[in-house]
Amino acid sequence: MAVRIGGLQQGTFRQVVWNLGLIFIGSAISAVAINGILVPLQFFSGGFAGLALILHYLFPVLPVGVLYFLLNVPLFALGWQHVGRRFFLYSLAGMVVFSGLLKWVSVTIPVKDPILAAMLAGIIGGAGGGIIFRSLGSSGGLDILSVMLLQRFSIRLGTTSLGFNLVVLMGAAAIYSLEKALYALIYIYVYAYVTNVVVSGLSQRKAAFIISSRWQEISREIFDRLNRGLTIIEGRGGYTGQKEDILYVVLTFRELPRLKQIVRQVDPKAFMVVTDTLEVMGHRIGNQPHW
Repeated sequence: MAVRIGGLQQGTFRQVVWNLGLIFIGSAISAVAINGILVPLQFFSGGFAGLALILHYLFPVLPVGVLYFLLNVPLFALGWQHVGRRFFLYSLAGMVVFSGLLKWVSVTIPVKDPILAAMLAGIIGGAGGGIIFRSLGSSGGLDILSVMLLQRFSIRLGTTSLGFNLVVLMGAAAIYSLEKALYALIYIYVYAYVTNVVVSGLSQRKAAFIISSRWQEISREIFDRLNRGLTIIEGRGGYTGQKEDILYVVLTFRELPRLKQIVRQVDPKAFMVVTDTLEVMGHRIGNQPHW
């Protein structure tokens, strides 16, 4: 019998708490990068947080959190039409939380070298942004646009952020200086890389093609020892013209060494190609987030 808490089933309630917790933790980490490094050094970033920082430097009386909140209002109107309702509501909560934390989080990170500061801010901010993306929502701003492009065109989250922010930096360089823009570029690049790692890199899937005359034995070992399904593709040798059965299997990064060991033990002469995957959708082996 399902237990209900305030009209929600217990499982649903736990999921809501879990996702809101990820959003809060990720927002807090991102706020540390902004208030602890970017603002003290008068750096700026890209996206809506970057626009908020630029406006804050021009008009110091306006807090970054308030500016970020106001800039998100029209974007959320667009998000309501193009993203799922669940993602929209989580993102709305994330935007409010992030705006509040930008106002209340006050830290001091004693890094004076601008290059090291930009790199550290990118690591911290990217980790926070990746944690937020591991939830079913976002902190608003460019995150909503990134998810829309990921769903429609399979463009990676960090890649969208990097491309959009390059345009922002070109405009910001004209207002401030090229040197400031280059420091911000370092921050944005590191941020995008760390975001990709946190969101998908830690659960990266590998795809392997195996050509062997002993493919039946190899497939049985994969079933028994890895508990993975596979696909048998009919092929033909380009030089010999002989028919070849090709095994195609998708597995986790941690399972790859065991697959190599299986192939070497069964057929040392086997031909195997291993490739990275961008996204994998499906039961058990899938790693694509669902927004």
